Amino acid sequence: MTKSIARRVVQIEKAIFIIRGERVMLDRDLAKIYGVETRVLNQAASRNRERFPQDFMFELTRDEILRISQTVTSSRLKYPKRVTAFTEQGVAMLSSVLRSKRAILVNVEIMRTFVRLRRMLTSNVELAGKLAQLESKYDLQFKVVFDAIRQLMLIPPATKKAIGFRAAAKS
Repeated sequence: MTKSIARRVVQIEKAIFIIRGERVMLDRDLAKIYGVETRVLNQAASRNRERFPQDFMFELTRDEILRISQTVTSSRLKYPKRVTAFTEQGVAMLSSVLRSKRAILVNVEIMRTFVRLRRMLTSNVELAGKLAQLESKYDLQFKVVFDAIRQLMLIPPATKKAIGFRAAAKS
């Protein structure tokens, strides 16, 4: 994999959010990746509305926008008029309405990233099942090992850095 493709894959992975139980990408992130304005991307989807049913594309509520803006460092998400989220199927449909060579190439990478994420999730579920089977076969002396493996499988919570200036306490 070339360095530019590897960078694009990392960019795509960071742009995938889970909203309403779906893995989605936001219109702004997709527009940046596709190299078009957000307005152009949304216009293409609006003009082809029959290709984008509710399970392919949906508008976020104010509350959802505010929740995302807390996890994204971009100030662009704080006060937009509207933010559209595209599911995996909606992203696939975008390549047919954007119709550029870049849109096709980018879309292939996005689809590969979604597939890779799906495989990772599936392998974790399978690993947890196999671990449970092994644990039931062995006695308590291996309990510590199994507990340590389970801790390694957990996704660490996102750490938040404090923002702003902190004055030193006076003694």
